[in-house]
Amino acid sequence: MRRVFRRELSVAAAEYLDKQQTAADRAFRRGILNAVKAWASLTRSMHIRALRRLLGQMAGPGERCMYCVDSHGSDIDHFWPKTPYPQHMFRWPNLLLCCTECGRFKGTKFPRQDNGQPLLIDPSTENPWDHLDFDPISGRLTARYRLDLGDYSPMGVQTVQVLRLDREHLEGQYRKTYRRLCRVLEDFEEKPDGAGQDLAEALKRADDHGLLGWWIGGSGAEDPPLARFRKHGPDLWRECEVILSRTLSAGHAS
Repeated sequence: MRRVFRRELSVAAAEYLDKQQTAADRAFRRGILNAVKAWASLTRSMHIRALRRLLGQMAGPGERCMYCVDSHGSDIDHFWPKTPYPQHMFRWPNLLLCCTECGRFKGTKFPRQDNGQPLLIDPSTENPWDHLDFDPISGRLTARYRLDLGDYSPMGVQTVQVLRLDREHLEGQYRKTYRRLCRVLEDFEEKPDGAGQDLAEALKRADDHGLLGWWIGGSGAEDPPLARFRKHGPDLWRECEVILSRTLSAGHAS
């Protein structure tokens, strides 16, 4: 999973969503709203297709699923499921892009904290690596152990369970991405006087699954290949890390 960044809607698209949400709220109050049919009836509209394109741009090259970051994102997902939360159905901050498999796993499952806040990670508002960890050997995503909580992140636990982010197919794909990142470091170990910008760009091109967020800001900061590279080329890594940190926090990750 990788952090994604919400883009602004056009005035026309925002007005369209407001209009549809008002109609949905009115139908819900009257007890006649069928959220599934209401959404399905509009999926071919010009504005919903435009929203799909914008979500694809947010997802980056390949328009990958915003949950598993492996399969192509084919569907608009309602983070707060439209059933039973129709009050969020046409809210732009509630729309994400997911693959069919993740959409099927998630369905209407939506665990919440005691205060009502979601226990699933919304990658457009949360840094997933605050709550997730990665095992380079198995390729498995797990919940991150949080020292501030003295326990595993509840959001990480629920997100992995609900979306089945530890499924075997994903493990293999995450391992491949990890090995590509390590090979980039190995290539640059032979030229420690290289430019940090070049290293940053090479790492971003190799990162299909958002693992740079695990290395930078996540629990992978002491991962042995990265620690070895920092020792071998400290100046090069510092320059690269500044660039990547800015990229990962400003919404320009590739």
